[in-house]
Amino acid sequence: MVRHNNQLPHNLPQLQNLIKRDPESYKSDFQQQYRHFEASLEVFALNPCEEDKSLDELVMFIAQCAKCYPEICLKYPQLLVDMLKNHATTLDPTMRNCFVKALVLMRNKNLISALDLLSLFFQLLRCPDKHLRSYLQTHIITDIKNMNSKHRDMKLNSNLQNFMYTMLKDTNPKAAKMSVNIMIDLYKKNIWNDAKTVNVIATVGCFSKITKVLVTSLKFFLGHDDDDKNSDESGSDNEIDLKTAIMQNRVNKKTKKRQKQLEVIKKQAIKAQKKKKNAPAFNFSGIHLIHNPQGMAEGLFKQLQAGNERFEVKLMHLDVISRLIGIHNLFLFSFYPYITRFMQPHQRQVTRVLQFAAQASHELVPGDIIEPILKTIANNFITERNSSDVMAIGLNATREICLRCPLAMGEDLLRDLAMYKTYKEKSVMMAARSLIMLYREQLPALLHKRDRGRLTEAQAERKPRAYGEIEVHESIPGAEVLLKASKVIDMGDDNDSDTDSNDGQWVDVSQSEDEGVQDSEQDEETDDDQEEEDSDNDVSDNDEDDSDEEDVNKTDNSLNLKTTIKQEKDESNEISENIKILNEKEAAQELALTRIFTDEDFKKINAANLKKTVTNARKRPLEKDRSEFVKLDNIEMIYKKRKHDKESRLETVKAGREDREKFGWKDGRKNENCSKTNREKRKNKNFVMMRHKARSKVKKSFRDKQQALRKHLLQQKKMK
Repeated sequence: MVRHNNQLPHNLPQLQNLIKRDPESYKSDFQQQYRHFEASLEVFALNPCEEDKSLDELVMFIAQCAKCYPEICLKYPQLLVDMLKNHATTLDPTMRNCFVKALVLMRNKNLISALDLLSLFFQLLRCPDKHLRSYLQTHIITDIKNMNSKHRDMKLNSNLQNFMYTMLKDTNPKAAKMSVNIMIDLYKKNIWNDAKTVNVIATVGCFSKITKVLVTSLKFFLGHDDDDKNSDESGSDNEIDLKTAIMQNRVNKKTKKRQKQLEVIKKQAIKAQKKKKNAPAFNFSGIHLIHNPQGMAEGLFKQLQAGNERFEVKLMHLDVISRLIGIHNLFLFSFYPYITRFMQPHQRQVTRVLQFAAQASHELVPGDIIEPILKTIANNFITERNSSDVMAIGLNATREICLRCPLAMGEDLLRDLAMYKTYKEKSVMMAARSLIMLYREQLPALLHKRDRGRLTEAQAERKPRAYGEIEVHESIPGAEVLLKASKVIDMGDDNDSDTDSNDGQWVDVSQSEDEGVQDSEQDEETDDDQEEEDSDNDVSDNDEDDSDEEDVNKTDNSLNLKTTIKQEKDESNEISENIKILNEKEAAQELALTRIFTDEDFKKINAANLKKTVTNARKRPLEKDRSEFVKLDNIEMIYKKRKHDKESRLETVKAGREDREKFGWKDGRKNENCSKTNREKRKNKNFVMMRHKARSKVKKSFRDKQQALRKHLLQQKKMK
């Protein structure tokens, strides 16, 4: 036993095992090792550039056993922190990694505070060690995530965010870039998804002089998430592998190994399918949390004009500025003349520039500001000197801009663009018709009469809004449909007569539309009869009094009376219709106030609203909802004839048959003109002619042979 104890100072793993089992018995041994560590650390501080393996082992040994003797190791974490602070860049990489791992181990055992350690680790991001920086990034994210898993420590988070605010301004590009990456990762993991994190990235990261920090911050607001793309790609690969694996399992030999592989692939495909069914993440929700979007847009635009960055970085600036303008309805009038400089068909990434112009358009921008963009697109793209693809892209971009700002289009320009509906190229024709369909819904008065089409009920009800006008609904649109289903509604105090007779009671309005129409027609007929009787009486009185007037005056008076009667009849019809519409709206509003609508009610309302947008000529409604983000496919999507359609394929097939031997089965004859055998001729004969021979080849059973023989013998016997 004595010999075993003498070996312990030189066998640290064994001593560590014994200490964890019985700390009190080996306390003196640990104190001896700790004093040895302090002496070795003082010697190492004289020359920190060299590696010391014995010190490395001692550091990890004390970090493992520190939890057993916390009173002895009180100063141990501070010694390592001071060593890293004083000699962070000059330390040997192996020793520096050893000290960092020991501190992480102490942090996992709650022997050091999180704020002190994380502030040190953020400073260590300046070290020229890529492996160390990635390790520190992983630990920082994991540690902050663990601290906020059960409950959020707002004070600690606020202090760390303030410290990272200073780190983003660091002159070291690697440290600043790593700090931005950490903040973005914490935001995506829903740990620091508050407005403070977003505004730190917006105010510091987007205006950094370091290009990498600037690009990373702009990508954060653009919503470029590489992990989501990779997961989508892997999901699609799993789906393809599933199909091929099922086919291989059908064809190949059935083995246990292949069966297990198929089951694994099926599980992966199910997981990928579940991921696809999940609600899509809102990619650029961070842009909604910016406190001063107008100031940020102006600052980015000023930085774009003054800077000399690459064209890709300029496109990122334009993208973020256009999203800020479109989402927050900002006013930045100098942005539109700037972006028109890039609207040329030969410009690189011109479709994205058109996308930015559409994103920066909204209803609060005056039409005079966006109209020059439409004219520039029309002059540079929608001309017959360009190809059909360029013209179609220009028309698509015009449609996307006008979808967000309909008042920007002038009547003359719209009618000129509408004339491309009969263009020879189908891509241009379809793009022009989509623009016409848009203005049929928005502002049909700007179109020529022949292009307006048949009005739907929804178009008749919709009124064109002026600049800055907001459509306010007093009730739920389309709730009039529920009046037919509901038998009674509470009309309240609308009519004094009703309140006198039915005070606080339900009024029956379950009358059908046909009955209402019949009643109104009967009322109109009675009114007309009364008017005709009155007019006849007047005419007879006039005839008795003025019997000396001429016949011409009589006919004129009768014509005038007929016209006045007709006008009064039309006016009464219009008044009755208006009263009916007002009564329906009031009843629908009262119904919405006195009743809670169910899902079935909302389905009926949506179906009725959808029915209003459909006519006999148009079988399906337009789906032109304004979204926050303009899809690039909406601009680049053009109809294009396939290069390898049926006609071109037939031409290639016929060209391939030239100078080629006849396809088919070849017989063994050397001379093609010589006769064939009966067996070869039999293949070309009709089946009816050869049916008896096919029957003879069928093998008979023993029972059939027995019956045939008996039949033959009976026939032979009869013949005798």
